[in-house]
Amino acid sequence: MPMDRYTILIVEDDPVIRTQLQTLLQGAGYNTASPADFFDVAGQVQRIQPHLVLLDLTLPGESGFNICSAIRAVSGLPVIVVTSSDTEMDELNSLLLGADAFVTKPYNTAILLAKIAVLLRRAYPAHPDAGLCCQGAVLHPESGMLEYQGHTVELTKTEGRILYCLFRRAGQICTRAEIIDQLWDSQLYVDDNALSVNISRIREKLRSIGLQDLIKTKHRQGYLI
Repeated sequence: MPMDRYTILIVEDDPVIRTQLQTLLQGAGYNTASPADFFDVAGQVQRIQPHLVLLDLTLPGESGFNICSAIRAVSGLPVIVVTSSDTEMDELNSLLLGADAFVTKPYNTAILLAKIAVLLRRAYPAHPDAGLCCQGAVLHPESGMLEYQGHTVELTKTEGRILYCLFRRAGQICTRAEIIDQLWDSQLYVDDNALSVNISRIREKLRSIGLQDLIKTKHRQGYLI
């Protein structure tokens, strides 16, 4: 199933945060949906058939913990708890009740998107590596290959994750800190110097297949494609 067919159910009562999440996810190529109310979210999960749920813990009329447990009773789909609560007990209870990840507000958007992508990839392994497109180049995250006008180049895992971050944010500046955070979240531990080295290697590989100046450096801001 192509990534742009993935549907993410946002269970969040704050309209501002819900709208922010909808904008973020739709901009990343996902479809979004929200439950009509919070009293039978598990039933609505069965009707809507989303691929992943973003779940707030503090909801009117129902506990997010109860909703998580009810969802897990009827579906094995990934659940990410996104909440302002940052206590270790809430995180522990969420995981024990079946949540796959716990993200505290205010959340880092790059890390949240990375967690979503990782969980979807794990939950739907048959999903084909359709690739991300930008300026005629096609990045295949699963295989670590980059194509451009009939030419291909192989990327290391770290190089692939860096380009993945940039491709997903095409047209927007991606800060060095955001890239490093996403790499760490993928258990690829790099520091500022290592990031510079990897960016240089990526640029060399891009030039080898005819891609000149795809990655632009924005002074004291980050990178842009």
